[in-house]
Amino acid sequence: MENRISKNGLYLFLGITLLVQAVTSLIGGILFKNLGSETAIASLMVNVAQHVMTVNISILLQFITAIVIIMLGVSIYQSAGYIHKTMAILGLLFYAFEATLLAVSQVFTWGLLKTSLLYTSTLDPSLLNLGAILFDCKDFAAKMAIIPFGLGALLLYYLLLKSKIIPKWLALWGLVTSPLILVCIPLMAFGIKVPLFLLAPYVPFEFFAGIYIIIRYRDTHIDIRTF
Repeated sequence: MENRISKNGLYLFLGITLLVQAVTSLIGGILFKNLGSETAIASLMVNVAQHVMTVNISILLQFITAIVIIMLGVSIYQSAGYIHKTMAILGLLFYAFEATLLAVSQVFTWGLLKTSLLYTSTLDPSLLNLGAILFDCKDFAAKMAIIPFGLGALLLYYLLLKSKIIPKWLALWGLVTSPLILVCIPLMAFGIKVPLFLLAPYVPFEFFAGIYIIIRYRDTHIDIRTF
């Protein structure tokens, strides 16, 4: 069996994965943040224990994000890898590493959930220290995932620019703003305060680019033939 996918179909898949991972990441992050992730650890753990379903949905969405990130890297590799194969492979590997760190951060979130449930049932104060460590590990892993993301984005967005899958101005938007994410968020992981306005320019990019690609290549199909 041989699958033959039209270029437009591949581009459509690229747009879908770009948009989906942006949406699942945003919703999953908001769900957890709404539990009071910036409050005292005792209050956070009580909220986590009282909203088990919300935490589970957040974890699930972030795992979905990790999977789709890899699919996104593959789709860019398939779409624009012919421009520079080594660069495309490196970008894909960086995205895979990002997805791995994101998944690891959710393992810590799961541990925080279980610790929070134990704390609310026993009120053992020693569990607060464990909860704080798990939360810090979760936060650190998620923020450090931005390093491979930023490096991969610089490579893969450059390939999108050269392949002309998206307009030059749109590709440059990603290329110019992703380094801000690459530098600022890891600094935040080490407790360095960074003005949030530096992160704002990149935030809409993935949504806008994903929607643009879907609209641009929506009138297509995936042609599968068996030989």
